[in-house]
Amino acid sequence: MKKKQHYLFVIVCLLLVFVGCTDKKAAQNENQQDHKNSTTSETLQKTAVPTLFIHGYSGGNNSFGRMIKRIEKNDRTKKELVLTVSAKGSIQAKGKLTGKKDNPSIQVLFEDNKNNEWNQAEWIKNCLSYLRETYKVTQVNLVGHSMGGASSLRFLSTYGDDPSLPKINKFVGIAAPFNNFVELSNGETLEAVITNGPAIQSERYADYVSGIDKVPVAMDVLIIAGDVQDGSLSDEAVPVADALSVVSLFKAHGNQVEEKIFYGKSAQHSQLHENTEVDQLVTDFLWN
Repeated sequence: MKKKQHYLFVIVCLLLVFVGCTDKKAAQNENQQDHKNSTTSETLQKTAVPTLFIHGYSGGNNSFGRMIKRIEKNDRTKKELVLTVSAKGSIQAKGKLTGKKDNPSIQVLFEDNKNNEWNQAEWIKNCLSYLRETYKVTQVNLVGHSMGGASSLRFLSTYGDDPSLPKINKFVGIAAPFNNFVELSNGETLEAVITNGPAIQSERYADYVSGIDKVPVAMDVLIIAGDVQDGSLSDEAVPVADALSVVSLFKAHGNQVEEKIFYGKSAQHSQLHENTEVDQLVTDFLWN
């Protein structure tokens, strides 16, 4: 009996030691995470400059809605406004800009979400005019996924020098078909596309070349591409060479440009705006 009680006593002691070590490790991990968050917060710059998030072809609220929510949860931004644009270009606003330095995010939704990039460029212009007239906004950032990125560059190369509109400080293009889905040509390398531009230029790309002088030189640029690594050199929709085709164009124009390729399943076209690594890169680019 005494021997059995001795074993039980030893087991209880070992359990107490294990629990104590686990609690200590958890506390250490929590302190490390707090330190990491504190370090990130120290480098995070908060301003009242709004960032417009523009979805792609057939996109909607979820296209950027979940991404904004994740970034907002990490206290990097505050979603203040949703602008819904009708097929006729009229603006319906939900929420309001507060003027606070909380890195305000504005989600742009197109009711006709399968319309062409020329009309979408006009609608982006209407959104910016609304912000200027309603809130006296003088500068913004643009983030576009897929066709939203192409339409944003269509806007920039058409109206980027319009003094009546807010100045574009930063532009992020995520998996955007800037060269209208043109892949690498025979013997062409991705490095050559990044350095010199695409060997084959679509009509869309040629329009960007013609309008590049309207793009603000002081605007910083981040271009993101995805490669699912299935041998297609694409994100299953947009070729990597296509998404990165404008890097050399921006650089030649004098813009500061960063480019990044994400790999694997989470780099699939519609998964890029659900990818937390993309969240972090965009956050760092916009606000660090």
